Amino acid sequence: MTAASTSKRLIAVDIGNSSTKVGWFDEAAESAPLPQPIAVVDFPTGQTPLDEVARQLPAEPCRWLVASVQREGQRVLTKWVQTHRHEDALHFLAYRDLPLQVQIEFPERVGIDRLAAAVAGNALRDPSRACIVIDAGSAVTVDLLSATGAFEGGVILAGFKMQGEALFGGADQLPLTVLAPNDEPPPVLGKNTDAAIRSGLFWGAVGSVREIVARLAAPFDPPPEVIVTGGDLRQLARHLGGEARYVPNLALAGIAIAARGL
Repeated sequence: MTAASTSKRLIAVDIGNSSTKVGWFDEAAESAPLPQPIAVVDFPTGQTPLDEVARQLPAEPCRWLVASVQREGQRVLTKWVQTHRHEDALHFLAYRDLPLQVQIEFPERVGIDRLAAAVAGNALRDPSRACIVIDAGSAVTVDLLSATGAFEGGVILAGFKMQGEALFGGADQLPLTVLAPNDEPPPVLGKNTDAAIRSGLFWGAVGSVREIVARLAAPFDPPPEVIVTGGDLRQLARHLGGEARYVPNLALAGIAIAARGL
């Protein structure tokens, strides 16, 4: 199936390694400068709570545009749409589908979620300034958009869950520590092992991202704008200083912008 411009309702899907977001748009939301979904369902990648999604979808055929970095989640979604929404159009995005100049080696290998977020970053930034887009999920990515809007590449760090699992799996007596997206920043000084790991996960990420942002921004005058998205670091923006701001569902917004040209 391919994307069909005759379908009125857009369903955007961001399939990450740990989480899948499904958002749908009405015509007004889809055409907004920065499109925002009228509803979003977020569930673990590879699971199929899509029956819950189905009850909220319109009866008429829709078009699904998908940014996927996880093949099993992609397979599960494809099977579900083909079984339950066989009149819908389903299209998995490639970098050439996006209104974005990609100035890196092997653009076909970069995570399509990073590029979709960059598309939305271009819609938000001052057109005369560069922009840094920080997206935190299974991995934390810090990407640079030039003042002309080109995707120039970036930095990839392990996210909270991945770091916590690495400590648990690599050390005999360290517990598996979970840091949830809505948790308040932990005290820097941990008074027990779990608290010390939580501090390391959060403040280690803050320190890493601040240093990366500072180095990426150094050549620019004025400095780039900074946009933060993704569930795992929603508390990060206020610790970066300056103009850093948190914007939810950035990849879904970028998918909706891409839909205008497909």
